[in-house]
Amino acid sequence: MKNMETKRFSKNDDGFLCINCGKEVLPLKSSSRDHCPFCLCSLHVDVYPGDRANSCGGIMDPVRAEPDSKKGYVIVYKCRKCGKIHRNRAAYGACVQPDDLQKLICLTVEKF
Repeated sequence: MKNMETKRFSKNDDGFLCINCGKEVLPLKSSSRDHCPFCLCSLHVDVYPGDRANSCGGIMDPVRAEPDSKKGYVIVYKCRKCGKIHRNRAAYGACVQPDDLQKLICLTVEKF
C-alpha cells in the first residue's frame, strides 16, 4: 500500500523583490522565505509552504502577530484579493535580513 500523504513543505528559498515596498529580499538560507522582512507583506502563492501552487497571487497584509513560546512570533495575514487568512512564523531572529521586530511588536497590539 502506497503512502498517499501530500508533502506539506517544499524548500523554496529564492530571493525576490517585494511587490508591496519594492525592496530586495535575500534568501533566508534556513527555510522558505515567504514574506518581506521590511514591510512584512507576503504574496498568496502557496497552498503548502514553499510549493508556489496557488494561483491567487494577491498581496497578503500582516494584520496581527501572535507571540508563541515555541515559534517566536506568528504573523497572521489576510489576502487583499481573496480574503484568505494565513499564518506564518516570523523570521525576526534570522541571520540574513531579520524581520522588523518593531513592526512585529506593533502588530501584537489590539486595534480598536
